[in-house]
Amino acid sequence: MSEPGRFPEPPVVIVGGLHADARRAAVARLLADVPGSVVLHHDLATAAAGTVVRTVRDATGILAAGEAPLVNDCACCALREDLVPELVRLAEAGGTPLAVVELWDSVEPKAMAEVVTAGGFTVAGVVTAVDPALVLPYLGNGDDLAEGGLAAAATDQRTVADTFARQLEYASVLALAEPLPGSPEADDEDRELLAQLHPTARRVPIGHGNPAGTPPAGPELARAALAGFDVEAAAAAQHPACALLPAEADAHGVATLVWHRRRPFHPERLYAALEDLTCAAARSRGRFWLAGKGDTLLHWDAAGGALCVEGAGPWLASLPDAAWELVPPVRRAAAALDWHPEHGDRCQHLVFTSPGLDRDGLERLLESCLLTDAEYAAGQAAWDLLPPAFDTLLEV
Repeated sequence: MSEPGRFPEPPVVIVGGLHADARRAAVARLLADVPGSVVLHHDLATAAAGTVVRTVRDATGILAAGEAPLVNDCACCALREDLVPELVRLAEAGGTPLAVVELWDSVEPKAMAEVVTAGGFTVAGVVTAVDPALVLPYLGNGDDLAEGGLAAAATDQRTVADTFARQLEYASVLALAEPLPGSPEADDEDRELLAQLHPTARRVPIGHGNPAGTPPAGPELARAALAGFDVEAAAAAQHPACALLPAEADAHGVATLVWHRRRPFHPERLYAALEDLTCAAARSRGRFWLAGKGDTLLHWDAAGGALCVEGAGPWLASLPDAAWELVPPVRRAAAALDWHPEHGDRCQHLVFTSPGLDRDGLERLLESCLLTDAEYAAGQAAWDLLPPAFDTLLEV
């Protein structure tokens, strides 16, 4: 929001995605939808040479170009340092109805949306551009970003799959590009997979765009992108304690299993099943409860055959009453909806989405990892004596 007497800031729409052709098509469509809009882009491909190349352009071409030095040998850090000052310069110049921030391939929109908001600008929308035919191949790609020249820093250990999943699931709008000539067409299974992975996103078809021309003008993407975006709510929707997870679904060969139980996992049996569980679906995520670690909410995040398990703070049931006032209301509300008189918010809530999902086999495997009736009846004191199979994984 503008301060009194300060220049009026243009609304900001963030467009990202690893599908570069689709991303460029989405940006071209926004330029066509909103005459006079300006696109700000930081190219991190030159980071190895010590700089990040910044361009500002409109529908007619490049208006300005410059370089931003690396910060702490991190290209994304340079982007954070340079982005808001460039938006301020755009706002001071005036006459810009929309500022589009086109992210470089592997940059995730969540961090940039928070930077823009902290800088005093309004994020009107976050768009992830997608070629639907490439969703499954990208979700199945466990290669490190560095192998494809997509790492944003020397220490960047993300994979293609987990980066793509977060880009997809954070956005409020998915811009669905048509394939370029000669590229594979999306089928019903591809579109259904996308719909089940992020059922609440608004999906807007766009043209593919190419050097020979611009997609025909139309207001659909601009309307969706400018509909408003709540950065705080979006962050909460990604937090494992109150994540907005997909619902049960089964259509066009794609299924989503929502698995919810009120009994802790046996650490050794779950650890032994991790590889099979991770490979059982193209994408799985959620929160889980491990016997022996009853105070810690654990986050499950799997894509591309790789699993990330990490602590995500305490279960609210483990906190003293006085500490609840320090917990965000959305977290308290999520816990209240899932409260058990004995265990509080401790539970298993995992979601698996994939074409050809073996629901019955997956459920049997998950059930086999829970404490047995006898183990469960033994109580917390006995659970605390179980082998700490996850200590190395969790770096405890």
